[in-house]
Amino acid sequence: MGNCFESCSERNVNEDENVGSSVNSKPSSRGDSDTGRSSNLSYPWSLKPLITRKSEASSALPAPTKERDIMPSHHLKSFTLDELKNATGNFCPESLIGEGGFGFVHKGCVNGGPGIELAVAVKKLKTEGFQGHKEWLREVNYLGRLHHPNLVKLIGYSLEDENRLLVYEYMPNGSLENHLFERRSNVLSWSLRMKVAIGAARGLCFLHEAKDQVIYRDFKAANILLDSGFNAKLSDFGLAKEGPTDDRSHVTTEVIGTQGYAAPEYLATGHLTTKCDVYSFGVVLLEILCGRRAIDKTRAREEENLVEWAKPYLRDKRKVFRIMDTKLVGQYPQKAAFMMSFLALQCIGDVKVRPSMPEVLSLLEKVPTPRHRKSRSKSFGANSSSMSSKRFLRHN
Repeated sequence: MGNCFESCSERNVNEDENVGSSVNSKPSSRGDSDTGRSSNLSYPWSLKPLITRKSEASSALPAPTKERDIMPSHHLKSFTLDELKNATGNFCPESLIGEGGFGFVHKGCVNGGPGIELAVAVKKLKTEGFQGHKEWLREVNYLGRLHHPNLVKLIGYSLEDENRLLVYEYMPNGSLENHLFERRSNVLSWSLRMKVAIGAARGLCFLHEAKDQVIYRDFKAANILLDSGFNAKLSDFGLAKEGPTDDRSHVTTEVIGTQGYAAPEYLATGHLTTKCDVYSFGVVLLEILCGRRAIDKTRAREEENLVEWAKPYLRDKRKVFRIMDTKLVGQYPQKAAFMMSFLALQCIGDVKVRPSMPEVLSLLEKVPTPRHRKSRSKSFGANSSSMSSKRFLRHN
């Protein structure tokens, strides 16, 4: 099995060399991830929805799904349970890299070709799980047909009796959530934060512009996984929903998602549109800027909700520095920081004027990247930021 059982908590060193030109080219508990307490492992599949108007759940799994319920895809391999037991050392404790309401995730190795061992993450549904079946099927059917550099690759699945498993490409740098909020993680540089934001935006754009539009519905830092080069890939499609059809403006559905990331109009009406994903993207932009969780109950009451706390500072370039992540110790370009903050403000704004994801991506790609690795910011009142800000605002 080689080194397939290495802990996913091991991090690659953040290096700006990984950036290059590519920067421009789920009320119930979801564990500790939304309370400010860091768990050892924070993979997205270890989490459950926080917001629900009515339960999708039943106390036991439905009758086992048959292969015919899975959309045909030549991209996916059907694994036997024995194959995945062998790949993970019979799901031994040493291979465990994630755990939650859905089930367990183990690191393993599968045959990737002649003489090739492919590192994978194997998600195993708890047989007594109350909501995992529908999410498992959505995951297979969406990732079986959707392929993009900024979506995590689903390699295959296993379906035997009550056992349901998914096999993904292994992402050695874990999630964006790990890097932003876990104290033991290396600080994510400004350039890498920009790279991750742009990559995640590209993934959302692909979903929104697909022939059969997909609304992600659970965009958050925990669902953005990072490969060895810190390229962002969206994961966990268990809550994804088909977009509106027949000239309808929205999909009406039960409210489900993650507290702090869901758009207010969706919470109020259950009307789901791509603009709901845009709102969630804006929240993640704030997390990237501030180094704070969307909801953090360990903070003072007025600072628990990131959007409410940060919003008064986002429009004024003289105040933005007050919300910036102190772990960056000033090593970020002031122009770029204000442009990012104003874009975040637009994303979390009223749905009637909220930009689309293609518009968001276009603006993100116009944010200038630093010329030097260790350029320190100056006062946000400097006149040098005015021209860039004006150009940025003219796009809105």
